[in-house]
Amino acid sequence: MTEARTARTYNQRHIPRKYNPAGRRVSIYVSWSYPAEAGRNAAELDNRFSTMTEVRRVAWPAYEDPKWSDPYQFQQGITGSLELFFRAWVPFQEFVAEVTGHPVPVYQRVDQAGFHTPLDGRVLDDTDVLFVFGLDHMITGQEAEPGEIEALRSFLSREDARLVLGPHHDVGASDDLSVREVEYRHHGDPLVPRQQRFATYVRGVMHGLDVPVINQYGLRPATGRDNRIVPLSTIRDLDEKGWLNGVTNFNFHMHLPHYAVTTSDPQAIHVLARQPIDTSRPHPFTEDGNTEFNMLLWMPPGDDRAADVLLADSTIFSTLFGADDSLRNFWRNLVS
Repeated sequence: MTEARTARTYNQRHIPRKYNPAGRRVSIYVSWSYPAEAGRNAAELDNRFSTMTEVRRVAWPAYEDPKWSDPYQFQQGITGSLELFFRAWVPFQEFVAEVTGHPVPVYQRVDQAGFHTPLDGRVLDDTDVLFVFGLDHMITGQEAEPGEIEALRSFLSREDARLVLGPHHDVGASDDLSVREVEYRHHGDPLVPRQQRFATYVRGVMHGLDVPVINQYGLRPATGRDNRIVPLSTIRDLDEKGWLNGVTNFNFHMHLPHYAVTTSDPQAIHVLARQPIDTSRPHPFTEDGNTEFNMLLWMPPGDDRAADVLLADSTIFSTLFGADDSLRNFWRNLVS
């Protein structure tokens, strides 16, 4: 990576990028309301992000350097944890900028200052590849508006466009508290509560665009002897566009969503990669006989949609959970 030579900016409007067929313009859209997430009551156990203090306690001593632990340098509430997301996306942004020759803006549905940015022409007109990270807790009520669905339909009518949807996990959907406890023990992350349900916004987008998928659970991937995530189970015959060229694995994360297909039409959507599950830890999904979950899905162009639609969890693009050559190959394939 080249060293950054400019200062960071935040409170300014995006400067549109000129179209260049040799380099796709990539944008990230985070579906949360930052104030709604940051303002959650830390005394509530469920459906919120951790505070930075909780992160420090659980991950001790990884975040005891003053740049993380000093409240004069880094926020110690939920806001601090949210900033970890932004910092961990920077390597992905820098990598994509080097590959494409364009900067990669990060939009938020509602940002720190309360500015609301719906998915409309201001985001889409200078975007060729759009990543939508479904990190909004359902309790915050982020709903996809009809105008946004129409704008996305128009975007997907472009042959050079590409949409990557990343609804995050849905932990603790059951009303049975004993089932929630089994799910919690399965993923094993003390920072994730017994119920943490994400992605109302992206679910609305999928419904509006007829994407036959629902995000379910938070499943722990299997790891090998070196504690690395085990390779993906890939269906190369269906990977007509080479999304997985040079890709053997993604990064390890303790609770990844299963992208359940809700249609019986085998041509509507293709499961290209599944992730083996850590079956040493019980879970309702594995008790039903499943040993893998759907990790990467592709909807080929069809009907009035000329663009590709893919589903891959947002953690795949966050270096908070590591990155290697296999993962960077996947990033390159998506934006090239």
